[in-house]
Amino acid sequence: MYLQLVGQGVNVTRMKSKWLILFMVFSLFLVACGGETSDDAVEETAVEEPAETLDSPATTAASAEAPEEPAVGVCLVLDIGGLGDQGFNDSAYLGYNMGIEEFGVEGTFLEPDEGGENRGELLNLCAEDGNALVIGNGFLFDVAMTESATNFPDTNFAITDSVIEPANARGMIFAAEQGSFLVGVAAALKTQTNKVGFIGGVDIPLIHAFEVGFVAGVQAVNPDIEIDIKYASVPPDFSGFGDPVKGKEIALAQYEAGADVIYHAAGGTGIGMFEAAAEVSASTGSKVWGIGVDQDQYLTIGGAIPEVQEYILTSMVKKVEVAVYNAIKDTVNGTFSGGPVAEDVESGGIDISYTGGYIDDIKDEIEAYRAKIVSGEIVVPSSR
Repeated sequence: MYLQLVGQGVNVTRMKSKWLILFMVFSLFLVACGGETSDDAVEETAVEEPAETLDSPATTAASAEAPEEPAVGVCLVLDIGGLGDQGFNDSAYLGYNMGIEEFGVEGTFLEPDEGGENRGELLNLCAEDGNALVIGNGFLFDVAMTESATNFPDTNFAITDSVIEPANARGMIFAAEQGSFLVGVAAALKTQTNKVGFIGGVDIPLIHAFEVGFVAGVQAVNPDIEIDIKYASVPPDFSGFGDPVKGKEIALAQYEAGADVIYHAAGGTGIGMFEAAAEVSASTGSKVWGIGVDQDQYLTIGGAIPEVQEYILTSMVKKVEVAVYNAIKDTVNGTFSGGPVAEDVESGGIDISYTGGYIDDIKDEIEAYRAKIVSGEIVVPSSR
């Protein structure tokens, strides 16, 4: 009996299992046909792969942003006399501003101490700060820049009025003697006393080029004209580039000795020469003239000191700003090269100013001499 009941229980269990299996199969069938309830449903969102094009290959990864280009830094170190000399330093600063504004580069400009002893320190500071181009304005940077350019071979360096050995240094030089020749022609054609003057800032070979070019221009017109030559200082004293009081003292003596036209190549010292011209003209009733240098000083000094403007006959324009701008442009464009880069009357880097109109009546004669320089018929001396 016991054995029979057990057997029957086993049979009942098997029957229940069979119905359970059938029920599960039926339930799965309903789910497959969409019969799932809202409680049991799982929402799935289809992810559409991005379409592949020639401009945009298909990818499921987020596109990486292009790394930002590092800014090109330019550092300008002015020479003694600093900003506001209305000449050489201001010309370099003008070119620096033109470059950083046009190309959107970061710029820094520095001025040395009064004696310029820290030129090398400032150049190194510029290079250590990561600037791509470091400019030293003036030949007095030559020793310091030679060392800095050697120590920072991946940095571009540029120096005005000198050429140095490192391959990463550009020497920006100017045929100042040619422009000085042209203003010498103007002085010779305008003098009424047959006596003119020259004031050099410091008695050094660089300024000798201005002196001998001026003398050659005067003598090309009239070899009998007397030329009074004075310098504001001699090495190692370089204060002659920034001493207007000294410039006025020298010019007053030259005007009183009979000169009626004086040309200066003396930086800020030349401001005193123009002040002397105004003072002598007012006191004597006879107009005397001053000739400017580097920039069009009828506009710069004459604009800053209006009372001297009418005594600025012309200027020898030495376009330092063009050379500085070109160094910045070439650095930005990746075309910078070391070695000498020369500017002269033919290139337009050296010129004579006609602003003010005081030499318009002799323009044809001046331009005839310019043509002879360009053709090679006249070779202007650059040293004594």
